[in-house]
Amino acid sequence: MADRGSAIAKQWGLRTVPGELVRRYVAEGWWSNATLGAMVADGLARMARLDFRVWSRVRPFAGTFADIHRAARSLAGALQRRGVGPGDVVVIQLPNWAEAGIAFWAAAYLGAVVVPIVHFYGAKEVGHILQVTEPDVVVTAERFGHTDHLAVYSELLVDRPGVPWLVVGDTPADRLPSGAAPLVSLLDHAPVEGPADADPDAPALIGFTSGTTRNPKGVVHSHRTIGFESRQLSDRITPGGPQQITGAPVGHFIGMLNAFLMPLLRERPVNLVDEWNPTEVLRLIRDEGLGLGGGATYFLTSLLDHPDFGPDHLAKMPFVGLGGSPVPVAVTERATRLGIAIPRAYGSTEHPSITGGSLDDPEDKRLVTDGRPLLGVEIQLQPDGEIWSRGPDCCIGYTDPELTAIAFDDEGWYHTGDAGVLDADGYLAITDRLSDVIIRGGENISAQEVEELMLGMDAVAEVCVVAEPDERLGERAAAVVRVRPGRGAPTVEDVRRHLEAAGLARQKWPESVHAVDDFPRTASGKVQKFRLRQQLRDGSL
Repeated sequence: MADRGSAIAKQWGLRTVPGELVRRYVAEGWWSNATLGAMVADGLARMARLDFRVWSRVRPFAGTFADIHRAARSLAGALQRRGVGPGDVVVIQLPNWAEAGIAFWAAAYLGAVVVPIVHFYGAKEVGHILQVTEPDVVVTAERFGHTDHLAVYSELLVDRPGVPWLVVGDTPADRLPSGAAPLVSLLDHAPVEGPADADPDAPALIGFTSGTTRNPKGVVHSHRTIGFESRQLSDRITPGGPQQITGAPVGHFIGMLNAFLMPLLRERPVNLVDEWNPTEVLRLIRDEGLGLGGGATYFLTSLLDHPDFGPDHLAKMPFVGLGGSPVPVAVTERATRLGIAIPRAYGSTEHPSITGGSLDDPEDKRLVTDGRPLLGVEIQLQPDGEIWSRGPDCCIGYTDPELTAIAFDDEGWYHTGDAGVLDADGYLAITDRLSDVIIRGGENISAQEVEELMLGMDAVAEVCVVAEPDERLGERAAAVVRVRPGRGAPTVEDVRRHLEAAGLARQKWPESVHAVDDFPRTASGKVQKFRLRQQLRDGSL
């Protein structure tokens, strides 16, 4: 297969970073010519002796980086023999298992475009991603949790008979669907010697995230942007403390960074859990000496609220960085009272590290703001409060050129859709989102996607899905419905049955339903969702 990097960049209408910014980023050393594959090869070689562990009921693993590295190079060798190389697309939908690291690092070695997919995405989301990316290789679990990946991909790949489909699981090869092969069967191949050459400005990774559009958005990062972001986050890791647990899915952008890139830049073992079970996580903290380093608000609150939480756990959590979803002040104050220092951060898949706090910041700044702009990052606030940002870790666009044209301007500014305020000391506080996104425990939910599916319910005349505060998750989806005359309002159970039948991931299902006679509207008839959010916050809906 030929290098498709330039072709797909042109096909997707990716943006050109202004020359002035490119020169600055290179001169400052923020951008280099190192590819993702080079970073992976160097890091894995240096960190060979470190532990790589997976804590799982169904697929545990205890080994070292050297074990994963050896398997990744063998898988890369097998795929290279099949013609996979720079610019080709490798889709990976796996839970937090060792094979996810093997597949990710193998793809990086080949200079391929890595497309991680969160393990709970169903047929609707996965079908869209496959259509957009046209993968050259697909790697999946056979099944996990509620999802039968063999059944899903058997249908979705029927029109792609030549695409290698590698499956992780215990099903014998002769019982797998047509076109599928066990991933383990490729791990005894002669390994590649080193990383393939690739254009550092070409796409290296596509993170799909739900947003204001009906389908997940494909956010494209180059070797340069993902390399800088990995270094940016690695430099912000507070030294000391226990080994950290990674509970965020590796199919999600921040989980992937935490598990497979940041550990390569400093001595940091990997400890993955494939399902976030607070009881089991608290056991790991107590018995294995692990700790929680950070993540979305839910990861912290689910532990603090658990009846097993006690002094032994608290001792392993001296500091926890929060970001990726709204951070209620009540949570930061509660943690502080317990002796847990909380720095906050703000970013997105498009621009991962915009602002961040540190343990050295005054307590009042750490508790109520999201910190100051990070290295190389510039921000400006528009008259309506919208935050614009740009920096060396900002993505190079979307797989949808229309979205790229909307979100980026000619000077390189990313229009975040979030609103905020800056205080006199330069600390940013997020006040609202202009974009219609709900962030539930670090996972983005597209309101439009859920609304369109709910409109297929007979009783629903009109629906708005908005964020409702949640003490554990930060926020969750609430459905506000106007029902047809003479019909009863659907219950939460009715909505969930409908969305499950439509194939929507259960994490996106509304967790409350509110019936109204009509919505607050503008003069032109547009629903004022900010008023609905406020009514939910103050309990007046």
